[in-house]
Amino acid sequence: MKTKTLKTSNLEFSNDVKNYYPEILTNDALNFIAALHEKFNGERLSLLKNRVNQQKVFDEGKLPEFPLETRSIREGEWKAGNIPEDLQDRRVEITGPVDRKMVINALNSGAKTFMADLEDSTSPTWQNVIEGQQNLIDANNKTISLVDSERNKSYSLNPETAVLLVRPRGLHLNEKHVLINGEETSGSLVDFGLYVFHNTRTMLEHNTAPYFYLPKLEHYKEARWWNDVFNFSQDYLEVPKGTFKATVLIETITASFQLDEIIYELKDHIVGLNCGRWDYIFSYIKKFRNHPDFVVPNRDQVTMTTPFMEAYSKLVIQRCHKRGIHAIGGMAAQIPIKNDEEANAAALEKVRKDKEREVKNGHDGTWVAHPALVAVAMAEFNKHMPDPNQLHVTRDDVNISEEDLVEIPKGTVTEAGIRKNINVGILYTEAWLRGYGAVALYNLMEDAATAEISRTQLWQWLKHEVVLEDGRKFNTELYIDLLNDEAEKILSGSGEYFNENNRYKLAIELFDKLVLSEKFEEFLTLPAYKYI
Repeated sequence: MKTKTLKTSNLEFSNDVKNYYPEILTNDALNFIAALHEKFNGERLSLLKNRVNQQKVFDEGKLPEFPLETRSIREGEWKAGNIPEDLQDRRVEITGPVDRKMVINALNSGAKTFMADLEDSTSPTWQNVIEGQQNLIDANNKTISLVDSERNKSYSLNPETAVLLVRPRGLHLNEKHVLINGEETSGSLVDFGLYVFHNTRTMLEHNTAPYFYLPKLEHYKEARWWNDVFNFSQDYLEVPKGTFKATVLIETITASFQLDEIIYELKDHIVGLNCGRWDYIFSYIKKFRNHPDFVVPNRDQVTMTTPFMEAYSKLVIQRCHKRGIHAIGGMAAQIPIKNDEEANAAALEKVRKDKEREVKNGHDGTWVAHPALVAVAMAEFNKHMPDPNQLHVTRDDVNISEEDLVEIPKGTVTEAGIRKNINVGILYTEAWLRGYGAVALYNLMEDAATAEISRTQLWQWLKHEVVLEDGRKFNTELYIDLLNDEAEKILSGSGEYFNENNRYKLAIELFDKLVLSEKFEEFLTLPAYKYI
């Protein structure tokens, strides 16, 4: 492994950093982060500019297409590389933030894998990001434990635990606390770099390796960027190429038009694609936000049986299995409903049907957000998938067109849907500002995608003055009336989720500004980041 004296003139911490975490942010680790930044940050920024240019094309009325320049890749008979033994069976995966208790409970949950999330379910405070790295180090060393003195409970790892995967932040997010040559670093590179630097040797000794989920890719060139990062890092850490493995989340509408290309760019490292359903809905609304015909109904009406969602799910299965990698299904966000057996049974049945549909369609695994759902999902996959995976299910019957992937969902916009978007959007944003990225709201475990859908739908509905189910036009006046009403409920403490030490006023201000802004903000976490 390369080591050298840290060039402190190149790397510095922002003024608000009080804890430098010397066990994590060692000279050698920071040298590695600096090397990643200097080699890859310029290209990252260029890729983000490409996203802006692509949006301009959509704003002109055009829709995504299968790229002409990569037709030979889509039609070729190539395969991706090998899948490690401990990733052959991924029938149930649990996800959640990287706080210590969650890491222990998820690894002990009975799921096959755990995706430790530094992205949408982690609010990227300095403490959350760096202490999350310590928790992952301790998990890989099998030493992680926790004593909760308030509840008189202790937590430690079981002898058998889930396989660990890590999701770094998306390409659009900076790490404002670490500056190199006066420039903010990439959240992706900081999360990835610290993890592989501190864990690669340990994991190889335990017959596993660093495994990743890569979020929010919008183009195969972004997959190429990650592949280059992997190759550079493996050389730097002096481990063989192909050591790191990745599953790519297909959670943008543009990525579903480039599935083969994304797999091809990462073919020495990729082991699967995942249907990130909530972000996919957000992306669909966001990309076509200026098209008056592409108005998406209430979020609750868009499910995996909605035509454009079902089309992309089946296409993911077909393309993954053709290339020899896994197709992982979407999230069951339900959480146990206490003190209401009937409602809890109905929620679990909804999860069961969702997982039954996924496994029968040919998915190799699925996601849950709560340990109590592992058994429900596991039972459905065990019933219908006796083998470790379903790579033999080719889905040659599937023929998804460009039109299928963008079919406009049918449904209605209602006052209740508007109110729910306002309420949930504000509640989530407020929790995020306090450092919580995974939030239980109305019996669902929500992450940043929830607030993104909420405010993006409101923005789009306002822009096009959509007609509600009751015949009223949704305009700024009606929005302000409903916002004020929902805000008053939240601020009065009459709501179910009132918190004394809250940041509701800031959350309301931020959310309202995003909804009413003439220029659409790509991610709400970008303007909100300066407040944490």
